[in-house]
Amino acid sequence: MDPGGDQLTERQRELLHDWLPGAEIVQDHSWGLVGTTVLELVHRGARYVAKAGDAKDHHLAREVRAHRNWLGPWTSRGRAPQLVHADGEAKLLVTRYLPGELVEGSEHEFRPDIYRQAGELLARSHEQVAIEDEEFEAREKVKSLASLGMPHRIAPDVVARLRELVESWPTPPVTLVPTHGDWQPRNWLVHEGVVSVIDFGRAGLRPAFADFARLAVQQFRADPALESAFLDGYGSDPREAAAWRRNGVREAIGTAVWAYQVGDERFEQQGHRMIAEVLADG
Repeated sequence: MDPGGDQLTERQRELLHDWLPGAEIVQDHSWGLVGTTVLELVHRGARYVAKAGDAKDHHLAREVRAHRNWLGPWTSRGRAPQLVHADGEAKLLVTRYLPGELVEGSEHEFRPDIYRQAGELLARSHEQVAIEDEEFEAREKVKSLASLGMPHRIAPDVVARLRELVESWPTPPVTLVPTHGDWQPRNWLVHEGVVSVIDFGRAGLRPAFADFARLAVQQFRADPALESAFLDGYGSDPREAAAWRRNGVREAIGTAVWAYQVGDERFEQQGHRMIAEVLADG
């Protein structure tokens, strides 16, 4: 079977043919919301996952960077997929298939032991390197203000309140660590009771607490025991109050705007709820 068919560019198909000649597609794991194609392949009896970005994609470069620089603490233990091939210019990478059931939507999603393992995994990544950055907060401030100027469905009076709030923020230096960027059960697998992690398209250097953001507005809300287990596994709580609140506002704006742009109404509603909550907090 010609890997990818019309989903891939000609160059991406050529590379897959060179890397895994005669590979057969056994499943398409693409979400369909963004221009990333995710294909599960079999080649000479081994299973692989190929990820390809379209012309607008900016996630594959992040993913390749993460594989090459930050995944060692996980891949060395079989807790993240091993990179096999990558071509950043072609926006294509291939990893070894990582077995497991997606935690989100499964019986494992609200089990504290899963969150304890996830906290332990995250700590191993965060402890690799720490970089002091004088400009991070200023850059994020500019990004949030720019997002408010993009197409969205945030009410004008709410936009005005958010803009005033963001413009008032200080921009202190912060410590950055390697973060996953989307740390939540939809990117965790469980296999024989062991948690592993996938999808590094949002990986980057950020404050450690950034990887707490998705969980804080989702699963931790549903069951505080999950947060306790996660913190137990992580070993500490890096969420300093003022910086955490700024992060919450940034996440709320980003969620509402991005979800509207890709047509994910459920996620967009979550973004609007997040905005209401951060503004209610004063």
